[in-house]
Amino acid sequence: MEYTHLGSSGLTVSRICLGTMNFGWKTDEAESHTIMDRALAEGVNFFDTANVYGFDAGKGRTEEVLGSWFAQGGERREKTVLATKVYGGMSDWPNDTFLSARNIIRACEGSLRRMGTDWIDLYQFHHVDLETPWDEIWQACETLVAQGKVLYVGSSNHAAWQIVEGNAVAARRNFTGLVSEQSHYNLLTRHVELEVLPAAQHSGVGILPWSPLAGGLLAGVLEKSGGTRRSEDRQQKRVEQHRPALEAWEALCRELGHAPADVGLAWLLHQPAVTAPIVGPRTMEQLEGGLRALEIELDDATLTRLDEIFPGYRPAPMEYAW
Repeated sequence: MEYTHLGSSGLTVSRICLGTMNFGWKTDEAESHTIMDRALAEGVNFFDTANVYGFDAGKGRTEEVLGSWFAQGGERREKTVLATKVYGGMSDWPNDTFLSARNIIRACEGSLRRMGTDWIDLYQFHHVDLETPWDEIWQACETLVAQGKVLYVGSSNHAAWQIVEGNAVAARRNFTGLVSEQSHYNLLTRHVELEVLPAAQHSGVGILPWSPLAGGLLAGVLEKSGGTRRSEDRQQKRVEQHRPALEAWEALCRELGHAPADVGLAWLLHQPAVTAPIVGPRTMEQLEGGLRALEIELDDATLTRLDEIFPGYRPAPMEYAW
């Protein structure tokens, strides 16, 4: 396993982050525990979840599955860098959503209870809240840090200016601020290259890409389906929208001798702003694919070919100005 620091912090995390979004509803509890045991045995020490995960099985269910896994002992909790999130509504009642100081504090208590732990290593804002001032957000986080319930704070789905503004306000309060940002980033979705990635690098914020395989489109979707129509209309429309690029992509992966999913993750690992892509397996096989990506080296010629298949962006304003 390879390790790095989370942003400019001193926290050491694995280059692959285990996303647990499927646990407790798409993947049953026993299999979820087996996958987490395997990940930890392979050196993956960075696990990501959110208070709203569980979906069909009920919000909070995924955190409960993590809690039952930690309860088995064996230093599972001590070895794990645990990340969860706050923002999404846990009920329809007012103040159970967004980033008010009240919800941040109460949501944290709920996550701690469901996971049976005394602390959260990385507490993340699942989305931006434009209605709550940063001073209020940081007031709540300072309280949690002072109580030892939260160690580091990160964001998700934030624009570059929001990351910079948040950290500027934190600095005025002599608070550490954001150490990470979870962004939608993969070969097909590269908008964050315009401003989020440069801002993150400038601010010492580590990038944690979510949906690293574009919802399965970069996982060999054409080869798996034999070129036939997918059962889901929405997925089929996405395939047809990107078919020429996907055909070139899968041909290149065959030439490289690696599975498309593994190459997609390896490409993210070659991006300088990225700390760790979030791999959200439903099965053990998918976890093993994520681990294989660490062994793939992409040379400059291959990276150039990938940019030709999936064009990205130069940092703003060079992308659109003289």
